[in-house]
Amino acid sequence: MALTGRAGLVALAGVLLVGLVLPSWAGVLAVTAVVVLGVAVDLLLAGGVRGLVLSRAGDTAVRLGETAEVVLTVRNPGRRRVRGMLRDAWQPSAGVETDRHAVDVPPGEARRIVLRLRPVRRGDRPAHRVTVRSTGPLGLAARQGSHAVPWTVRALPPFTSRRHLPSRLARLRQLDGRQAIRVRGQGTEFDSLREYVIGDDVRSIDWRASARATDVMVRTWQPERDRRLVVVLDTGRTSAGRVGDAPRLDASMDAALLLGALAARAGDRVDLLAYDRAVRASVQGASASELLPALVGAMATVEPALVESDAQGMVGEVLRRAGRRSLVVLLTGLDAEPLRAGLLPVLGALTARHQVIVAAVADPRVAELAAGRGDGAAVYGAAAAEGELADRRGVTALLARRGVEVVDAVPAELAPALADRYLALKAAGRL
Repeated sequence: MALTGRAGLVALAGVLLVGLVLPSWAGVLAVTAVVVLGVAVDLLLAGGVRGLVLSRAGDTAVRLGETAEVVLTVRNPGRRRVRGMLRDAWQPSAGVETDRHAVDVPPGEARRIVLRLRPVRRGDRPAHRVTVRSTGPLGLAARQGSHAVPWTVRALPPFTSRRHLPSRLARLRQLDGRQAIRVRGQGTEFDSLREYVIGDDVRSIDWRASARATDVMVRTWQPERDRRLVVVLDTGRTSAGRVGDAPRLDASMDAALLLGALAARAGDRVDLLAYDRAVRASVQGASASELLPALVGAMATVEPALVESDAQGMVGEVLRRAGRRSLVVLLTGLDAEPLRAGLLPVLGALTARHQVIVAAVADPRVAELAAGRGDGAAVYGAAAAEGELADRRGVTALLARRGVEVVDAVPAELAPALADRYLALKAAGRL
């Protein structure tokens, strides 16, 4: 049961009536009796809410920042009209535009309510409970009841770096010989023979073919295809650090999605591993058409774990999955101490069998602090920032000496920078 604001107004009017006209216990009892009678009539005549049948339909997944629609159907199998308010409660991060709706369901009929959600965080966003308040004809009181109507909308990574994909695909087509411009003498897979023209690399001349032909013939090459990429998301403590308004892990996911989409178009196989001290998500053996949905779905519910990552376990899992030579892309941090204590001691086992890229999210605020010279506090901040930058340069140099490619960029630039490094390795025949 619930009392409405109208019941309060009626009670207030009764107080004024008693005070001005009937200042006695008889007046108090009379007004109270009228209010109680009105409430009882409303409760008796209001439509029942316990017997309502509620169901849901609509979207089950949406990209972060986009809008999903979920339809709530309210069916009234009772004999009385249900008129009042309905509250559909979701997690705050589900971003429901409005959770309160007026309802008016005649007996034996159904009504549909469309809810629009705009999630503000990745992951599963479940509905909590639907509460219906059915008001009586006098508007003084209402019957109230709650129903569990399960539904979950999964907020997927937004893939904001998708805008960089067309330009990288154009470069890939150049490498692959699908446009008039052809990169000569690069790649490691033989493509065809053609006549020599001025400017060709003399090392590409095929002397045997030239001896059989009337002109000098050169070999043309195309970038390798059907290579394997293993993208590793470090979901440990360092991935939880926020850069701007999002954790580092989100920027790493965006970079992984762009790289995966590009590599799939290039004819390469892409696997995903999310790991801290255990496997948090995995994608293996997906076809080119299935890869992007599989990556997005696997990443959607992955959250940073506030523990130090087990680098040895991570490397062991990669070696177990990647039997043949692969490009291993490790999206992690470049913090000096965790790397020296964790990844560096076991990195040799990985670089001995695979080409390795370490990609890390840099904080643009550090570069801003390093440029500060306005006052004493700014100078101290600049000194601390320079120390941080020097540590990152030192770690980058140390990794480079061990044969590791390093991509260190701010969130907005990490995805295209990693894609460019992949294309450069592919063009040089190093995959």
